[in-house]
Amino acid sequence: MRKALMLSLLSIVLGGCASEPAPRDISGIWINQAAIDEAAKGGGLLDALSSSGPTLEWSIDAKNAKATWRSSFERDEGTLVPDGSASWKVNFYGSENTDLKLEGSELIQSATEFFPRQAFVRPAQSDVGEVSRGTNADLFKSVHFEQALKSAYLGGEWRVLSGAGQGAKVTFSPKGQVSGLPGINGYELCLGGDCATMSGGLDSLWLQQGEMGAAHIFVRKGRTLEIFEAVDVSAPDEMPQFYPGKREWALEKL
Repeated sequence: MRKALMLSLLSIVLGGCASEPAPRDISGIWINQAAIDEAAKGGGLLDALSSSGPTLEWSIDAKNAKATWRSSFERDEGTLVPDGSASWKVNFYGSENTDLKLEGSELIQSATEFFPRQAFVRPAQSDVGEVSRGTNADLFKSVHFEQALKSAYLGGEWRVLSGAGQGAKVTFSPKGQVSGLPGINGYELCLGGDCATMSGGLDSLWLQQGEMGAAHIFVRKGRTLEIFEAVDVSAPDEMPQFYPGKREWALEKL
């Protein structure tokens, strides 16, 4: 009798365990591919990001119960709590919590009062490698997202239609190098935050040669890219306020 009772209790315990499978491991990087796909259509960059954001990238360490959220200018780290085999809650100190759920190969960030529903996928790039985040500014960069975005938005070859180096072929690498533009060897796209405020919501990028660089305004329409000098009209004690000046380059995607 006692043996039968023990076997019955054991089957109940095992049955309960079987009904609650262990959470799946979602550790690693997840990027907002919908924002990248929208930008790749060749229109305005800030408009594309705002329509599919604001979250650009998740970095998750399930072993240590950490989840880091990044937008174009913010970063927050929360505690990852399993809520089933394919659902999690991310608890942020002093701000709204977030629900995450696996749906097929996508990680879904549930809609809230402030954020829309957003979907994320594993980045396709295999050459990003370990990302060094040595400065405070680096902590806020969505490096994997940014490299995928640069590849989709500015990848391939361009030709200079007008401006210095007319006729030359230009390439923008996912890691921020430029070749073919005279006097320029690096760039960064403005994805939001202060740089977007300073340009009045116009698309802008930073072009540099070595240690020296300057902001520029750009307009992307399909296969054409116009880059303008950024003219600062602010007072010396004010935040810079840029407006497009003379056109420096007109590029066409080949």
